[in-house]
Amino acid sequence: MSTSAVEPGTRLADRFRLEDRVSESDGATHWKAIDEILARPVGVLTFAPDFPRVQEVVTAARAASRLTDPRLTQVFDAAQDDGRSYVVSEWVTGDTLVDLLAAGPLEPERAAGLVAEAAEALAHAHEAGLHHLCLRPEHLVWTTGNTVKVLGVAVDAALSGLTTDQPALDDAEGLGRLLYAGLTGHWPGDEEEGGLPAAPMIDGHFCTPRQVTAGVPSYLDTVTLRACLPETRKGHGALTSPAEIAEALAGVARPMPIPMPYHPPSVTSASRSEGIDTPRPTTIQQRPQVVHRPMPPGSNGGGGGGALNRVLMTIVVLLVIVAVGVGAWTIGRSLGNPGTREADPTPDASSEAPQQAQVVKPDKASGFDPLGDKEEKAELAALTIDGKPSTFWKTDNYNNAELGNLKDGVGLLLDMGKSMQISDVVATLADASGASVELKVGDSADLSSLKTVAKEKDASGKITFKPDQAASGQYVLIWFTRLPADAGKFHGTIYEVVVHSPGSA
Repeated sequence: MSTSAVEPGTRLADRFRLEDRVSESDGATHWKAIDEILARPVGVLTFAPDFPRVQEVVTAARAASRLTDPRLTQVFDAAQDDGRSYVVSEWVTGDTLVDLLAAGPLEPERAAGLVAEAAEALAHAHEAGLHHLCLRPEHLVWTTGNTVKVLGVAVDAALSGLTTDQPALDDAEGLGRLLYAGLTGHWPGDEEEGGLPAAPMIDGHFCTPRQVTAGVPSYLDTVTLRACLPETRKGHGALTSPAEIAEALAGVARPMPIPMPYHPPSVTSASRSEGIDTPRPTTIQQRPQVVHRPMPPGSNGGGGGGALNRVLMTIVVLLVIVAVGVGAWTIGRSLGNPGTREADPTPDASSEAPQQAQVVKPDKASGFDPLGDKEEKAELAALTIDGKPSTFWKTDNYNNAELGNLKDGVGLLLDMGKSMQISDVVATLADASGASVELKVGDSADLSSLKTVAKEKDASGKITFKPDQAASGQYVLIWFTRLPADAGKFHGTIYEVVVHSPGSA
């Protein structure tokens, strides 16, 4: 397919309709397209016939499609067939780091939180053998869904023909440069990047973030130096991988959504980033303040009011006198008869507060596939108990909701370390509906020994499994018997699991 033949309206794979040409460079064109089956926007890369690295890009895209971290761009399809080559990926909307820096450097904690999320995501990519190699401000996005997204893992390097013998170090330096940019609004390079001015220099070395921007905490200054400013480390060891960057920033607060006031939908409009423009301030109509003014002395308020007020005042005085007298009599009686004081009633057992359930962290989580390969994405299972709602475990992809008719179920198994009573289990699933999920509990990690204690049909989002009867055991299993559809595939997803117990069994 030549570049000239690819025009708006072209359909690829009888499904993806090209709509808007976003950018074009060196024979590769980036489009905004519509997935006509799922009725959603997607990004599509097409290639000129003489583009030299089509095979490398398609291979990288197929490898990236296996990444499961939601902070990395999801690849949906990639094909190379007689010149009709393309890559289809998630269409991301939001603000790039350049957009966020338009008004100046970010708050240090927010800049660090954004980069910490990116570092964790890239660490997951490196575990799968994939790298970025060309991190720039436009690759880090704060989405309209209030999440961090890193664009272009593996694919952008293939597009540019970039290779390296030290990918972990290169990506660590790239993350350090993003942190420098977030803290200072400058890019630590010889030239400006993405509209950001080059960082200032002293004696041939880039200034540290604290030298550029007042108020940068010293520990963030040090992390930046260790990541991307070797000339000014002053004895600090280098951070040589995204995992080390993530560990160095593990204690920073993660970026939170920017609060926006509610506005009627009619005042919103599409922005240049395909999101929503910042809504106009809403004018709040205040009620007129009513001021109650006292009546002038001697005024009767319109006739008869003064006499009524005097009668009411007399009644109030009499009531006060009676109350004081009764109180004095009661106190005197109590002091004169100390032995007649009533004993505190013994609390009834039925009035005692119920024992409050406590959160119990499992010792271990594992992908559980006893009817198949024994394990199901075991390397991701621990992400469901890491306390981070953005990480997740998911099953393999199946051809239909009934697990491809290959097995009756698959799930996530939690080892609590010892037998205990289970009050309830709160699991956060994907938003896609259609899942059927069971909670099983027992003292053996054997499917036949685990007893079903709760069920949920058409489950999605955050759900609470509460056993109808007392349930106890060392093992807790969240068992998918039906899978929801997502992007034409069927898989179950669990973001986070919290187990509550009133105590040991």
